[in-house]
Amino acid sequence: MTATDKMTAKTKQAKGAAKETLGRAMGNERMTAEGRAERATSDLRQAASKANEALHR
Repeated sequence: MTATDKMTAKTKQAKGAAKETLGRAMGNERMTAEGRAERATSDLRQAASKANEALHR
């Protein structure tokens, strides 16, 4: 994963966390779920990248 990809994943992770928090504050379950899904996707992408980097060292 390149530096740009890592930055994109971190940005999406932060965006998902913000969306989840805002959804909870507003009582909007759909927004909360979307934020949780975005954050989870970014977490998985980061974990896969770290595993790939560890295997190629």
